[in-house]
Amino acid sequence: MILQQLPITPRLARAIALAGVFCLGLALPAPANAELKLCNSTASRIGVAIGYKDKDGWVSEGWWNVDSQSCALLIQDKLRARFYYVYAFDYDKGGEWGGAIAMCTNDVEFTIKGIDNCDGRGFKKSGFFEVDTQEQTDWTVKLTDQSETAPAAPTAASGAPPAADAPAQAAAASAPGPRRR
Repeated sequence: MILQQLPITPRLARAIALAGVFCLGLALPAPANAELKLCNSTASRIGVAIGYKDKDGWVSEGWWNVDSQSCALLIQDKLRARFYYVYAFDYDKGGEWGGAIAMCTNDVEFTIKGIDNCDGRGFKKSGFFEVDTQEQTDWTVKLTDQSETAPAAPTAASGAPPAADAPAQAAAASAPGPRRR
C-alpha cells in the first residue's frame, strides 16, 4: 500500500485533517432562509405595507414598491410571530389588497408605533389582511390579479378570523377591490 510507504509527518497530518474538515463543511446543508417575502404576480407595480406585533407593541411599516412579476423581502430575519398583516395597492390600475385589521399608514415611507388614533396622529387608517405563517420561520405571500383564482398555499388570504391578540377590526375592504381614498 502506498499509505504504508509514506511517512506521516505532523504537517501532513494537519493538512489531511483540514481537508477532511473542509469536505465535511461542503457536505453540510446551507442555513435555511428566514424571511417574509411578498411576490407580485400581477401585471402592475404595487405598493406594500406590513404590520406586526413586536416586544413593544404594534408596528406598521411601508412602503415597498414591487414591480410586476417580482418579489420583495419584507422581513429579512427569522419570523418571530405567527401572524403578520399586509396592505397593498395597485399603482397602475387602482384597487387594493386589504382586510378588516385596522392599522396606521402614511403617504410616504413610514414606521409607525401603535395602531390607535391614526387620524389624530396625522396618519391614515388602512385595512390590512392577516397572514398566518403557521409558525414557520420563512413565508412567502403571493398577490394576484382579481381575475385570477385565490392564491395557493403557503400564501395568505383575507377573511380568516384575527388572532386573539390581533388589533381591532375596521370596516373591511375585500382583497383585491377598488382602491379607497
